[in-house]
Amino acid sequence: MHLSMRFDFRNPAFAGTSMADRYAAALDMAEWADGLGISASIGIAEHHGSEDGYIPSPPLMLAAMAARTKTVRLAVTALIAPFHDPLRIAEDFCVLDHISRGRVDLIVAGGYAPGEFVMFDVPIKERPRRVTEMVRTLKAAFAGKPFEYRGRTVHITPEPFRPGGPTVIMGGASEGAARRAARIADGFVPSTADCWPFYRDEMIKLGKPDPGPGMGGAAEVTALARDPEAGWQAMAPFFLHETNAYGAWKVAAGEDSPFGVFADADALKAANGYRVITPGQMVAQLKAAPAAVAQFHPLCGGMPIDLAWDSLRLFEKEVLPAFR
Repeated sequence: MHLSMRFDFRNPAFAGTSMADRYAAALDMAEWADGLGISASIGIAEHHGSEDGYIPSPPLMLAAMAARTKTVRLAVTALIAPFHDPLRIAEDFCVLDHISRGRVDLIVAGGYAPGEFVMFDVPIKERPRRVTEMVRTLKAAFAGKPFEYRGRTVHITPEPFRPGGPTVIMGGASEGAARRAARIADGFVPSTADCWPFYRDEMIKLGKPDPGPGMGGAAEVTALARDPEAGWQAMAPFFLHETNAYGAWKVAAGEDSPFGVFADADALKAANGYRVITPGQMVAQLKAAPAAVAQFHPLCGGMPIDLAWDSLRLFEKEVLPAFR
């Protein structure tokens, strides 16, 4: 059994929760996951200038989580390369690698929301160059040796806790991103499944290990409730906020997205991307799957903290015992 949780800390005004309380709840949830006695991982994504408070600084939150946990794997999913100085990111992740004792990784992506590029005064056409420079710089820095950077020799200290440092994976939604990932990164996480064949093809051409036939992005969100209909009624406004917020960014960027834009909760429910199920249903689904991986987005879309805990406690009390 593996537990995977993700957070983005959207906190719309209608949620009625302070950001400080939402951050504190996530730290408690990380500590809770660490104490379950199973493998667990937490991913935190990044966006900037979002009206609902979407977290702009995932490494800070991961540092706090690392200090509260001992075994949970931690990752930024994803760091938006065009808005960051590569050397500063390398320093931050070397420090974070020590705080976590080698439990941190990161996905590097190019971003897509037009307003963010305006905010940072970065031309969107520079995404490929900036992503490539970020990945190459991180790989060189994590090797622990001096390296050439923009025509000068630099040395990032401290060297990472883990030999070779954090894993550097690339995200993306294009053939170019997939092929660059094969050339320079430690792995690839596509936003859409149709990008994976390009990554696999490039890996094989380069004589690298075949990564297999398929991997695609999944936007599905599952929560638990003893009464799924009542649970849906309570959670739907927050699911709707998340998918419509993501969907609006993708529409503005003119890009495909696993997130849709929905008129109301009924339309969202019919699409089946957000589901509220019973613990028994989750047990059956996990036992039928090739691997038992339970995925939660506990605070999805500004979910009330108590409601999020209700779902996680049902997992602890009524799902996990079936896999002991």
